Amino acid sequence: MADLRNVRKDFPILSRYPELVYLDSACTSLKPNQVIDAEMSYYREYGACGSRSSHFLGRRTNEKVEAAKENVAKFVNADPKGLIWTKNTSEAMNLVANAFDFSKRRKVVTTAMEHHSVLLPFINLRDQGKIDLEVIPCDPDGEIPLERWESAIDKETALVVCHSWNNTTGTGRDIRAISRIAHDEGALVCIDGAQGVPHHKADQKSEGVDFLAFSGHKMLGPTGIGVLTVRPDLLPKLGNFVVGGGTISNMRIEKPQYQLDTSRFEAGVQHYSGMFGLAAACDYLRNLGMDNIAHHEKMLAKPMREAIEASGAVVYGPKQTDSHGALFSFNFKGAKPQDVALMLDKLNIAVRGGFFCAQPGMEALGANEGAIRASAYLYTSIEDIRKFDDAMRKAGALYS
Repeated sequence: MADLRNVRKDFPILSRYPELVYLDSACTSLKPNQVIDAEMSYYREYGACGSRSSHFLGRRTNEKVEAAKENVAKFVNADPKGLIWTKNTSEAMNLVANAFDFSKRRKVVTTAMEHHSVLLPFINLRDQGKIDLEVIPCDPDGEIPLERWESAIDKETALVVCHSWNNTTGTGRDIRAISRIAHDEGALVCIDGAQGVPHHKADQKSEGVDFLAFSGHKMLGPTGIGVLTVRPDLLPKLGNFVVGGGTISNMRIEKPQYQLDTSRFEAGVQHYSGMFGLAAACDYLRNLGMDNIAHHEKMLAKPMREAIEASGAVVYGPKQTDSHGALFSFNFKGAKPQDVALMLDKLNIAVRGGFFCAQPGMEALGANEGAIRASAYLYTSIEDIRKFDDAMRKAGALYS
């Protein structure tokens, strides 16, 4: 098993601020030197347009981009022929919503526990009268039993959309089971992997996922780069999304001829440095081993929960920690989440306060004014959790 105790030296933010306990990784992760160096290598060593310029810098850039595509697709066991570069998960979800063909089936099934980036694109289509949207309610702890999926997904369903891991409760979904239910009814499956892919081994093919979206910045990669992996046979069935330079094979005013591959969805000059950086992030995570990372976070989850509960705060979500990631949302009764987050910040504990872009889900859990979220990652140490425990006790003395 890889030793994660030595990884902190790779993260310049942790070296710059040695007293910092960074527990906001669900919002965005810190970046290791290996990723920063890879991103900067584009500007220092390449600097040209990929898939456009025929000079040697352009060719080298294109070769590096294609290698990055292979690398990132392999990381989630997806077909590189179906990998589309996006800005982030939000853009990827909008791409699916607006390029999907709803002419034969109109129904989309999702849940109240989804991120706004999942809900809003389909709410927008619903409000335009283009789809029928069913939002499955959750239990008081944020869980959705498989029976509810079976009840909601039927022969009218075109698409099932949900997360693999939740950004408010820190728990995962049985994606294989949901995919099986959807495919039995002839529906396709789109997964928001923004919180799942960085922390757990993802396998698009074996999990039966048709569309998988995730963001680089949550998995040690740069901001402004994301991915949508699509089953290649579905690409011709998707309509255009954003069009422009690089999306056409032959430009005619009367009838443009669009590319047949993923470049049809990648308009304009791309975020090449971000691609380099995301590939390096995949290498970094792969070298550590995703199972080792998941084990490390599971080890942190128990003392994190104990620290929160010992302070007198209320934890949202399921009570079991066994299947829990190192992410918890909580509140002190009568205290405003942002006030608590600012107090913890003064104690060098970086957490997030608010709705976490998941207001319907937080309200379903009873957090009507938001909550505080602590989220760890591979660079979080047991000593960090001890410091978090101490800070939470001080917060509890004031707010409980």
